[in-house]
Amino acid sequence: MPSSKKSIFIGVGKRKTAIAKATIKQGKGRVRINNVPVETLLPEVSRRKIMEPLLLSKDVWKDIDIDVTVRGGGFMGQAEASRMAIAHAIVRWSRSSKNKKKFLNYDEAMIKGDPRRKEPKKWGGPGARRKKQKSYR
Repeated sequence: MPSSKKSIFIGVGKRKTAIAKATIKQGKGRVRINNVPVETLLPEVSRRKIMEPLLLSKDVWKDIDIDVTVRGGGFMGQAEASRMAIAHAIVRWSRSSKNKKKFLNYDEAMIKGDPRRKEPKKWGGPGARRKKQKSYR
């Protein structure tokens, strides 16, 4: 735990086109995603995804405030980007490799990220792989 009460730590997470920035500072255990308390966040699936690093880190987050700003992507991409940002920030805040090992053992994508992106569209069809059908056979 940091000795200075005014210290702030930032964690960044990306998933597909969603980008999240988590800011951690000394506080009372509040977690907000785009100024919305995580307890009231909908849908339920994304809320549970965001809560994973908090539950894994046990009581570390009880005395800190976490503010996450997330933009771009869909609701699930935003949830996974937020989860990664929170995990990065908690690892930096706690300054111990124990939390990082917990996160990596649970899900490597929580720390390392997922490099997969959408394949770009090519000419000759409506998408990346699909082409116009031939009907002369």
